[in-house]
Amino acid sequence: MTAQNMPERAMVLAAGRGERLRPLTDSLPKPLVAIAGRALLDRTLDRLVEAGIGEAVVNLHHLGEKIRAHLAPRRDLRIHFSEENTLLETGGGLRKALPYFQGRPFFALNGDVLWQDAGQGALSRLAETFDGARMDGLLLLQPVADAIGYDGAGDFERQSDGRLVRRARAAAPFVFTGVQLLHPRLFESAPEGRFSLNLLYDRALAQGRLFGCVHDGAWYHIGTPAGLALVEKKLQG
Repeated sequence: MTAQNMPERAMVLAAGRGERLRPLTDSLPKPLVAIAGRALLDRTLDRLVEAGIGEAVVNLHHLGEKIRAHLAPRRDLRIHFSEENTLLETGGGLRKALPYFQGRPFFALNGDVLWQDAGQGALSRLAETFDGARMDGLLLLQPVADAIGYDGAGDFERQSDGRLVRRARAAAPFVFTGVQLLHPRLFESAPEGRFSLNLLYDRALAQGRLFGCVHDGAWYHIGTPAGLALVEKKLQG
C-alpha cells in the first residue's frame, strides 16, 4: 500500500472510561479532555482530515451522548457512531464496527492519543509502509526513551524487517502509540463480545504478521492527572 492508496475510513476508539484520570472523567469522556484548548478527540479527527480520510467510525459507551453532541457540528468528515451497550474493549469494539470497512484495511486510533509529526505525517507513513500480503497489522511505535509522560516498560521489540515480538525482558525499546493500520483479516475467527485486541495481536505475532513502524516525531502519554498536567505544560511552553 502507498500513500496514494490511503485507506478511506478509520475508527476512533472512544468508549472507554478513562479510569486513571478520575475524577475528571466521571463527568467528561477522556477523548473530550482538552489539551492546549482543543479536545483530544478533535485533534485525532483533525489528523484524519489532514490525511484525506473522509469517514470515521467512533464507538460510544461511557458518556457517549456527550461525545455525540460534541461532534455534531463537524462537517469536514462523515462520522458514524457504533453504540456499545456493554463495553466491548478494543478488540470487541473494532469487531462490531468491522462492516463499515467493507473488507478493506483501515486505521484504528485511540480516542485519547496525541502526537506530533516531524516530517511526513504518521498516517501517510503507515499507509506507505503497509503491505497487506505480509501484514495483518502495522502499529505506530514510539521509542520509550522519547515518549513524553510515559514511565512504563515498553511493549515490543522490533526485528530488522519490521516484525514485532513481545517484550521478552524487563524492558522493551518501543511503546505502542495507539495508532495503527489493520487488515480485516486480523479479525478472522475473533470471538464475539468483549475482548482485548491483544488476543489478536498475539495470534498475528505467532504468525509473523504483526509489524511496527517507528514514529519520528513527538508522542505524549496522558494516563494520569500528573501526566495530563505535564503534557499541557509541554504544549503550551
